[in-house]
Amino acid sequence: MKILDELNRRRTQSKLGGGENRIEAQHKKGKMTARERLDILLDPGSFCEIDSLVTHRSQQFGLDKQIVYGDGVVTGYGKIDGRTVFVFAQDFTAFGGSLAEAHGKKICKIMDLALKVGAPVIGLNDSGGARVQEGVVSLGAYADIFLRNTLASGVIPQLSAIMGPCAGGAVYSPAITDFTLMVENTSNMFVTGPKVVKTVTHEDITSEELGGAVTHASKSGVAHFACPNEAHCLLTLRRMLSYMPQNNQESPPRQPAPRQSPTDETLGEIIPSEPSKPYDIKEVIRRVVDMDSFLEVHADWAMNIVVGFAFFAGRPVGIVANQPSVLAGVLDIDSSRKAGRFVRFCDAFNIPIVTFVDVPGFLPGTEQEWNGIIVNGAKLLYAYCEATVPKITIITRKAYGGAYDVMSSKHIRGDLNFAWPTAEIAVMGAPGAVEIIFSKEIQSAKDPVAAKSEFVAEYTDLFANPFEAASYGYIDEVIDPSETRARIISGLEMLENKVDSNPPKKHGNIPL
Repeated sequence: MKILDELNRRRTQSKLGGGENRIEAQHKKGKMTARERLDILLDPGSFCEIDSLVTHRSQQFGLDKQIVYGDGVVTGYGKIDGRTVFVFAQDFTAFGGSLAEAHGKKICKIMDLALKVGAPVIGLNDSGGARVQEGVVSLGAYADIFLRNTLASGVIPQLSAIMGPCAGGAVYSPAITDFTLMVENTSNMFVTGPKVVKTVTHEDITSEELGGAVTHASKSGVAHFACPNEAHCLLTLRRMLSYMPQNNQESPPRQPAPRQSPTDETLGEIIPSEPSKPYDIKEVIRRVVDMDSFLEVHADWAMNIVVGFAFFAGRPVGIVANQPSVLAGVLDIDSSRKAGRFVRFCDAFNIPIVTFVDVPGFLPGTEQEWNGIIVNGAKLLYAYCEATVPKITIITRKAYGGAYDVMSSKHIRGDLNFAWPTAEIAVMGAPGAVEIIFSKEIQSAKDPVAAKSEFVAEYTDLFANPFEAASYGYIDEVIDPSETRARIISGLEMLENKVDSNPPKKHGNIPL
């Protein structure tokens, strides 16, 4: 009875050392307890705990006098919007949430169950790292989790929320999962902390600057979301799952189709008359998807490309779109990595991909070349080529050079490829092209400026429009912008039972 009484007490209030004062301090920092987080994440009354009586087995360094039921992590399963999910929530108030043998085995058991039944896994990470008192056993427990993350990848959705510290080996489990969310000012991730950095490199930097939510959401791309508080983070997790199937054998869940007009007569007005003038592609996206359904992913990193989830008449899709308002929408190293991984996630979980194209090419320069724009650009190309889900492409304006091929063109198995009348599909822009084709004629002309203008006009008439590509069947139809939403909805319905496959193989060798 004493054990059960203690267990019930801990279920209502986690406790370590300083006890109530510690918990109150956590709340003042904007942090919740592990169980409070689960209350927000899961449907009310749906959580079923597993292994609540598990304790550590180590008897060294004073651990024999510190028996904590659950060993610093709450594990179990519950429901989100009526669908089963498996969860683990590390409890920083118990052994600092440190991971060791029993703690790791609890997480592994949950992951094994999730893989067996085909349901998502959500990890709420809040840990001081490996439990030093248990030595190499703690390191082994991390590796056991990493293996399961890898085996589950592409089979069930895996989401990670960083709710506090996450350092050293602990960072690699979230990195393997599909999406990582962080909380501003209260969570951080780094392989080595500020003290070690200062010792080795003499850089004086804070934890927040080194590995905070804003840093990883805007500079490294490690975090897909930087949330203002824990509640927002947990509700974002719930929303994300609404676009995803339970596993790779199921179709994504459908939502009721909204009462929304399939046409938008003013959509084409977003595109400026001047080809070099920027505009916000997110405005196009918001006006063609189901109202308020667009959830942008990686909003603050590699902003020259936009990725996210949305619904079309209740059907979930993944959106990939060049962003003309940032670097003119060019593809570079980071944007290629960002979009490539998102495309592969959508393909793994049967989520159709809708691509909006306005791309002048790949970003030139020594920095890009020396850091591997070739192999990184190939990642996005590989992802689109490999994808067998329905793929619909809309070219709104520019589609130049190799970037045209990469952005879900007909040549790499795009199913439906549409273009607005404003589309320009060519090897390069008219001014650059005529300087190559007609360089001698321009130089020998009495008025080189006038001659170049004539050649530019001629090249523009031939290629700065979608009709040449449409004549070859590379564009299925040139459509009025107002028809975009209707065409996508119709296309998704037509492609609902699409069957496509890749040659039998163990796995491909994507250019990492």
